[in-house]
Amino acid sequence: MSDEAGALWGGRFEEGMAPEMVPFNLSLGIDQRLWREDVRGSVAWARAIGGAGVLTDDEVTALVEGLAQVAERIENDGLIDAPEEDIHSVIERMLGEEAGPVAGKLHTARSRNDQSSTGVRLYGMAAADRTIDQLGEFADALHTLATSGRDIIMPGYTHLQQAQPVRAAQWALSHLFPVLRDIERMKAARQAAAVLPLGSGAIAGCPFPIDREAICDELGFDRVSENSIDSVSDRDWICDFVYAGAMIGVHLSRLSEDLILFSSVEFGFVRLSDGFSTGSSLMPQKRNPDVAELGRGKAGRLIGNLMSILTLLKGLPTSYNRDLQEDKESLFDTIDTLTLTLPALSGAVATAVFQEKRMTEVMDTQLLATDLADYLVRRGVPFRTTHEVVGRLVRTAEQRGVPLSELGLDDFSAANSAFSTDVFEVFNWVASVDARSAAGGTALTAVDAQLAEARARIDGP
Repeated sequence: MSDEAGALWGGRFEEGMAPEMVPFNLSLGIDQRLWREDVRGSVAWARAIGGAGVLTDDEVTALVEGLAQVAERIENDGLIDAPEEDIHSVIERMLGEEAGPVAGKLHTARSRNDQSSTGVRLYGMAAADRTIDQLGEFADALHTLATSGRDIIMPGYTHLQQAQPVRAAQWALSHLFPVLRDIERMKAARQAAAVLPLGSGAIAGCPFPIDREAICDELGFDRVSENSIDSVSDRDWICDFVYAGAMIGVHLSRLSEDLILFSSVEFGFVRLSDGFSTGSSLMPQKRNPDVAELGRGKAGRLIGNLMSILTLLKGLPTSYNRDLQEDKESLFDTIDTLTLTLPALSGAVATAVFQEKRMTEVMDTQLLATDLADYLVRRGVPFRTTHEVVGRLVRTAEQRGVPLSELGLDDFSAANSAFSTDVFEVFNWVASVDARSAAGGTALTAVDAQLAEARARIDGP
C-alpha cells in the first residue's frame, strides 16, 4: 500500500500492495466507529510514555491537544472519504496534520495489536452498559404486564396443549426471569471486557517503564492483563458478549412466539397496541404482530454471530493473527441488533393488554384433571393409581362429549370409592391456582413473592 493510502510498515517492502489486495486489506468500513475509543487510548498512551520519560511534558501536551483537535474534526466533519486502511491510520495521519512531527512519537512501544484491542474493549464495555440498561427497561415492562395479570387466570400450556390453570402474571414472569439472567450474563461479559491490553505491545510487552495501572484507571478498566501474548489475542470477552446476545435473542424469540400465538384470533389472550402492529397491503382486516415476528427473526442473527466468532477463534495459533480483524463484525452486529430490537419489544410488552374474557372462554375443565388426582392423593390413594383413575374419567367425558366437570357423582364413585360429594369443589379455577402456594408457584401469595423478588433485582442494590 502506498504512503498516501496510510501504510505504516512500508520500509520492509520494495513493491506496493497488489491492487487485488488493497480492498481485501481494508477494515475502515468496520472499525471507523471506534474513533472515539482510539483517541481516548492514544491520549492515555501519550501520558504513559511521557511518564516513562519517552516524551517531554511539552510533547505530551502537544499530542493531547492535537488529539482533541482530531476528535473535534471527526465529530464535526466525519472521516471525509479517508483513504487509510483502518481508523488508527486515519487518526495518526490527522494527528500529524494537527500536531506536526511529534505525532510520529506516539506509536512508540505501541502495536496495532494492543491498540486495536484496547479500543474494541472500551467500545464493548460501553455497549454492555447500554444493553444492561435496555434489558432493565424490558424487564420493567414485563413486570408491569405481570402485575396487571395478578388476578387473571389463563390456561397454562405444555406441548402447546392446555395443561393446568395459571395466573397470567405467572406466564409473564416466566419470560421476566430469563431477562434477569440475561442481565447477569451481560454484566459478566462487561467484566470480562474490562481488562486493559494496552502496554502489551505486539506480543512481548513494553520496553519502557510505563505505569499500566495508571492507564487502567484513566481509561476506566477494572484490571491490567496478566500476560502480553494472551492479551493481544484474547477475544474471550467477545464470545461472552455475543453469547449473552444469543441468549437474549433466544428469550426474545420465545416471548415473540407466545405473543404471535396469543394475539391471534384462535387464542386472543393478548392484544398488541396499534403502534406495534401492522396491516396488509391486500387484506383490509389484517392486524399483524410484526414486532414479534421481527423479534423472532432477529434471534437468527444473534445466534449466528456466536457461531461466527467461535469458528473464527477455534484454529488460531499463538498470539495475534490477522484473522482477528473479523472479530468486530460479530460483536458490532450483535450490539446493533440488540440496540434495535430491545426497545421495540419493550414497547410492545409495555402496551400489551391481557384479554381476560377470552381466556376464560377457552379454558377446558380438563385443566383441573391434576387437581382431581390431588384430591384422591389427599384421601390416601397412591398417585399412580389416581393418575390412571382420572385418565379414565377424562376419556369418559370425551366419549360423551361433555366437560369433565359435568360427569355425575356416580361416574366419579364408580371410578374410585374415595370420591365424595365435595369432588365438585375441585372445579374452581381460583382454588386450583391458589393451592400451588409453594415458592415459585402460581398462587397469589407465590406470585406476589416473585413480583417482589423481580422488582428488587430490576432496581438493584
